[in-house]
Amino acid sequence: MINKKVLIIISKYYKDISENLLKSAITFLEENSILFDVIEVPGALEIPQVLNFQVNNSNNLKLAYEGYIALGCVIKGETYHFEIVSNETNRGLMNIALKHFFPLGNGIITAYNYDQALKRSLDKGKEAAEACYELMKIINYNKKVDKN
Repeated sequence: MINKKVLIIISKYYKDISENLLKSAITFLEENSILFDVIEVPGALEIPQVLNFQVNNSNNLKLAYEGYIALGCVIKGETYHFEIVSNETNRGLMNIALKHFFPLGNGIITAYNYDQALKRSLDKGKEAAEACYELMKIINYNKKVDKN
């Protein structure tokens, strides 16, 4: 793959968790010589919105990304808000990725408490970056097959 570049969109709502997610994602990307940009957003619900802005404006921008990585965390509180944020964030991400046909690594943690989320944050960013990379390889393989 030539000119591999991805966009990481990360919610910084839980600072320690976000830092872990970003660190492990960046480590994977650098080990695989993948360039990246990072956009920070306030919370998980803003991630699909920014992804949609980027994808819909990519035809007009010189910076086109081969894939996207969503990083963030939603922790259950005492109200139904957890379900709304978790469900709508993930639904939004999948709807955009499926509509526009691009690789998306979803590294948004949904957890019942902070300790659970913190533990999962150590590897989840890497897993999302890895998923995006694997999808990028599949798309590039299919492009080669289609040309034969």
